[in-house]
Amino acid sequence: MSPDFTFLLILALRMAIAAAFVVSASIIAERAGPVIGALIATLPISSGPAYVFVALDHDAAFIARGALASLPINAATIWLSLVYVLLAQRRGVLVSCATALAVWFGIASLILKVQWTLAEGLIVNAITVAICVPALARYRHVKMPLITRRWYDVPLRALLVATLVGTVTTLSGWVGPDISGVLVLFPIVFTSMMLILHPRIGGPATAAVIANGVWGLIGFGLGIAAVQAGVSQFGSAIGLSLGLLTCVLWNLGLWWTGRRKRVPSLRAERSNPEAKRR
Repeated sequence: MSPDFTFLLILALRMAIAAAFVVSASIIAERAGPVIGALIATLPISSGPAYVFVALDHDAAFIARGALASLPINAATIWLSLVYVLLAQRRGVLVSCATALAVWFGIASLILKVQWTLAEGLIVNAITVAICVPALARYRHVKMPLITRRWYDVPLRALLVATLVGTVTTLSGWVGPDISGVLVLFPIVFTSMMLILHPRIGGPATAAVIANGVWGLIGFGLGIAAVQAGVSQFGSAIGLSLGLLTCVLWNLGLWWTGRRKRVPSLRAERSNPEAKRR
């Protein structure tokens, strides 16, 4: 077997594995409603496999440096979310999504001009959260309509994430850790949800999923910080595992908190059926 064929075979396998993760998670997200769907969507289901595959080809120093670039990029994704949510209330999917992506690319280009430290990345995320979370609060609670999946949904999502993984793993050795860290965090999951859900269930309902997702992105940023610190101290395998564990625990905490808040209201409805009918 030739080296070129082996490389293409391994690349195709990596792309297929990553696509399977994203497709499975996004289908669950559609069925679970905006809150649970957002928590699933903000798990590292696209960036996680991409980081793992990059780690197979590069040393821990490369991954740690890439994570320093990924951390402020997480803030760029939060800004993308805010722009989309605001526009989606009245605008169509193309205007809303294209404008949000333009903002993301603009911020990403500025981020690449700075040599970031872990503390600086955390501060940028904290400032972004302080501004965007209150601005998004009023758009989080929208009833999710019934979704009928179309034939192109799964192929589109699979193509998007496979393209991302293939691009990152192929170019990482040429573009270096900084650009690789940016590419790994390209918002594939959010973009695919915008493109698929917005025309079908409307802007406000899709925006509710994205708005709820910002809370998950807070934990995602903490997960990236855990990756950077863990990889620097213990190597790629432990560092990436710590990042995944951080994201999972954060989203489980959000789910548990939301569940505890909903229980009293459900009990009140059951004890007062007349109020429920009204």
